[in-house]
Amino acid sequence: MGKFTRNIKEVYSAWRLLRWIWGASRGVRGRILLCTLIGCISVACSLVFVLFSKNAIDIATGVQEGTLMLYGVGMACLILFEIGLHALDNWVANRLDVEMRNRFRSRFFNLLLQSEWQGKERYHSGDVLNRMVQDLGSVVSVITTTLPFALITVIQLVASFCLLYSMDHTLAIVLVLILPFFSLLSRFYVSRMRSMTKAVRESESRIHEVMQESLQHKTIVKTLEQSSGMMSRLARWQEQLFGEVVQRTRFSVLSRGLVSMGFSAGYLTAFLWGVFSIQGGAITFGVMTAFLQLVGRIQRPLADLARMIPTLVSALTSTERLMELEELPVESDGNPVRMDGVAGVRFTDVSFQYADGDEEVISHLDEDFTPGSMTAVLGETGAGKTTLIRLILSLVHPTAGRVTIYDAEREMEVSPQTRINLVYVPQGNTLFSGTIRDNLLLGRPDATDEQLWEVLRVACAEFVLSLPDGLNTKCGEQGGGLSEGQAQRIAIARSLLRPGSVLLFDEATSALDPETERRLLERLADARDGRTVIFITHRPSVLEYCDRVLRV
Repeated sequence: MGKFTRNIKEVYSAWRLLRWIWGASRGVRGRILLCTLIGCISVACSLVFVLFSKNAIDIATGVQEGTLMLYGVGMACLILFEIGLHALDNWVANRLDVEMRNRFRSRFFNLLLQSEWQGKERYHSGDVLNRMVQDLGSVVSVITTTLPFALITVIQLVASFCLLYSMDHTLAIVLVLILPFFSLLSRFYVSRMRSMTKAVRESESRIHEVMQESLQHKTIVKTLEQSSGMMSRLARWQEQLFGEVVQRTRFSVLSRGLVSMGFSAGYLTAFLWGVFSIQGGAITFGVMTAFLQLVGRIQRPLADLARMIPTLVSALTSTERLMELEELPVESDGNPVRMDGVAGVRFTDVSFQYADGDEEVISHLDEDFTPGSMTAVLGETGAGKTTLIRLILSLVHPTAGRVTIYDAEREMEVSPQTRINLVYVPQGNTLFSGTIRDNLLLGRPDATDEQLWEVLRVACAEFVLSLPDGLNTKCGEQGGGLSEGQAQRIAIARSLLRPGSVLLFDEATSALDPETERRLLERLADARDGRTVIFITHRPSVLEYCDRVLRV
């Protein structure tokens, strides 16, 4: 009973994954059908070629009357026509593949960007990247290539069998007797290959994780003198991957060998059947030639289907991994809500505790960051200062109480839709690769050069003027080529371009020297135009520029 239940679950799981793949093909099914139609026409041409070659041989041997030249020209035309069909099929299939990859990539990239922020992400970024490249490519390949080819192969198998059956009933039936053997082997093969492929995919993800983190934190790896340690970690995962791939390959080779034995037995049967039939005068040389060609057209589809099994199993495993990404919780959707004038933020009896935490980070907080105020938030490490910012940004939600944003006319709970009112500058280097202009325009895509230079002045980033390429100076990954202080000032300038009326600075001046910080705070105080400012800071120098101080 347990084995039966397990089989039912496996069948249901495979059906669920195939149904997802079918749903993912929506929008391109017409072109998939076109590729299938081209393949079916090619199958028809190949079968006509078999008949033409049979008739040509029978005419040449005097068994049948007819014009040999006519059949020769017809066979040549069929060959040229099939070459054209293959070219058309490649053109359509390649365009379809690129379009599907772009659609899938955009779909999952958007899903990941819209997923809820989590303090501890469910999936490592290296694993996510592996899913976005390897798994996505595997699924797209099945949709655009494998499934249409499988359908064409089945059609070729049925059509070839019918033609062979019309020539010799017994031989056709004998050849098809290998199908039960093929089906039993395939069932066992799919189950084993799926578990093996999943293990391979997980090991590939671990390798991506090690390489990505090591490159991302290369400076730390170097200063801790852990290059050899990271190489050892990579070697361990690569060794495990190698073992899993060898095991999967060994199993695949053995299974394919058994299938090939069955196919070889079928071909030998057809050959001997034809030889003895010719000896007995039951068939002609033309029919014998047709037999051998049709046997190939029956067995080759079966061999092709066998070769597709690893690809299909890999795609099912990849589909399962992509479906896991779809299960990530997504932020609420809706139109942005802009408050009128300068907004304030109010905490009403707010408590918060992380899902994996033992204690409340914030407990029964009542605080009103009034419109136009400038507040310094002080507290020990781990006291909940950054959590307070995350609550305002609606990255996390209160365990109890309410966080609201308000203006003179209305008040509403913070949500992803209220972020349009917020300007956030986190701690550390947050620049993207590209030019300084590219980074600034992320704050306001339509900003003019005059506006860019103005926010750079307020952020004490006039050093950009002295750079050879000015705003067009290129930055490497994470602002490579700039000092931490320079990168931080450009990030502040970028944030000032946003029109939000509530400014959130989370240790945003940590990389600045005291004199630069003093000038920056003075300019912010002068240029904030009544905006509400909340500083998360450890530095006492910030306090003299603030109206209020909140200690948490």
